[in-house]
Amino acid sequence: MGSILSTIVDILSQPAILVGLIALIGLLIQKKPSSEVTKGTTKTILGFIVLSAGAGVVSGSLEPFGSMFQQAFGVQGVVPNNEAIISIALEEYGSTAALIMIFGMIANILIARFTNLKYIFLTGHHTFYMAAFLAIILTVGNWSGVPLIVVGSISLGIIMAIFPALAQPTMRKITGNDQVSMGHFGTISYVASSTIGSIFKKKSKSTEEINFPKGLSFLRDSSVSISLTMVIIYIIAALFAGPTFVEAELSGGSNYIVFSVIQGVTFAAGVFIILAGVRLILAEIVPAFKGISEKLVPNSKPALDAPIVFPYAPNAVLIGFFVSFLAGVLGMFILFITGGVVILPGVVPHFFLGATAGVFGNATGGVKGAVIGAAVNGVLITFLPLLFLPYLGELGAASTTFSDTDFLVVGIVLGNIAKFLGEIGVIATLAIVLVGSILLQKRSSNKAINSDNV
Repeated sequence: MGSILSTIVDILSQPAILVGLIALIGLLIQKKPSSEVTKGTTKTILGFIVLSAGAGVVSGSLEPFGSMFQQAFGVQGVVPNNEAIISIALEEYGSTAALIMIFGMIANILIARFTNLKYIFLTGHHTFYMAAFLAIILTVGNWSGVPLIVVGSISLGIIMAIFPALAQPTMRKITGNDQVSMGHFGTISYVASSTIGSIFKKKSKSTEEINFPKGLSFLRDSSVSISLTMVIIYIIAALFAGPTFVEAELSGGSNYIVFSVIQGVTFAAGVFIILAGVRLILAEIVPAFKGISEKLVPNSKPALDAPIVFPYAPNAVLIGFFVSFLAGVLGMFILFITGGVVILPGVVPHFFLGATAGVFGNATGGVKGAVIGAAVNGVLITFLPLLFLPYLGELGAASTTFSDTDFLVVGIVLGNIAKFLGEIGVIATLAIVLVGSILLQKRSSNKAINSDNV
């Protein structure tokens, strides 16, 4: 039984396989010819593997930058990183997380089928992270056994339905349609960014309309601008860290300037690969998903990983990352001066959440929205972990924690409710959140319809 469960979790936690299965089911339901089924399924899996490969290239190029940063400023502390905290937690919470994940996905489908929250969360690894996260939070809140699995699964299903719904109004603006939704647990940052951006509506041009002087027109190519920007950032970090450290610890003896140039361009290459993967996925998953939408869960939308929005505003991606990271650095120094736990700027979360926050802020408020929205994200993922650490139990003593805003906010809220209101309080909160989300979704849908009719 354990090996079967492990196999199922392995399949469902792999986004490429999970979305490939969704595409396969959708195409079969539409009774497409075998050639189209084979092509659509294969290209969907290929697209996610390409996207994941790009994300891996980006993450790999950012690791030495993080090491340079810590060496340069001599700061030690807690590094927010989902993968790191999950790897530590799985030994104790692995089986519980697996059960919550499986039943949580079923709950997500049932909610999409019988309510107006028509979002099916397809980012498999984030689903697994949230399942493990809920296992930790509820266990620390003195839940155990079957009640833990039941409440954890229902919580996961609700979370996977309501967060895409919160982001959807801005997703419509970003993509120009209502076919895909956001399936990444940084949604609170993204909604905050778009809300702040709306303050500057019609007062700031889009990041994609930035006018470069003729002599700098080559910067309109996002691959070139990202490459040059990251090369400069890497060289500055290398200079502060010192050539001796870089060449002895990171570059394998290669010249520290050459190493920095290569890493900066490698980062841009990773972004380029991500964009290629996203385009491939969108070309296949949306048509294939219509089969499921029309037959099994009418009018449902696939909620996909954060990079799905990157092609729509490449300049905002770069601005969002850069500004978010700077806000994180500033927050780190404030924590260092005031004493206590220091949250180090995790470069990977600042890239993925900051870049996406930049795109959301740009959609509603142009350059100003992208800059301020990304800065807010940087502040959130720097200071929220301090409030969240007490709810991790023994894991709170680790040198890492969850990095994305949805984990942090849900953890703080559920942790407090479990602590002060007990089991009944948690169940009542879940019911209120679900009903409230259904009512808000109805209101949002009516606004969208009225806007289309104007």
